[in-house]
Amino acid sequence: MKTHLYLLLLAAGISAAPQMSSMAELLTLLQQMYESMTKDMQNLRIETPDNIDDVNCVSAIFEGMEQLKNNAAMKKFSVFFQKFERLKQSLTPSLTKEGKCDTERKNATKFIEKLMTFIRRASKNAR
Repeated sequence: MKTHLYLLLLAAGISAAPQMSSMAELLTLLQQMYESMTKDMQNLRIETPDNIDDVNCVSAIFEGMEQLKNNAAMKKFSVFFQKFERLKQSLTPSLTKEGKCDTERKNATKFIEKLMTFIRRASKNAR
C-alpha cells in the first residue's frame, strides 16, 4: 500500500513539475521586466486591482497584461507574454461570472508588483 501511495505522489509531482517550472520562469522574466522599466514606461498608467486576492479581479489583471503587451517598449519581452498566454487558462479560476472589482490607475511598476504576487499565489494554489 505504501508503494502505491509513493508512486501516486511521485506521478503527481512529475505532472505538476512542468507547470511549476513555467511559473518560476514567468516570475524570472517578470522580474527582468520590472528591473528594466524606463522612465517612460513608469508613466504608463494601468488599471490595477486594489486587492490582488479578490477573485473578481482576474479579468482586470488580464486587461492590464494586454495593455502592457501592446506597449512598444514591451516588445522585447514577447517571450514572457507568450508563456503567460499558455498558462493563462490554468491561472483563471473557474468562475461563471465575475463581480465588481475595485481598481485604481497605477504606474506600470506597481502593476507588475501586483502581477508577481498574483502569479506566486496562483503557483502555490496549483501545488
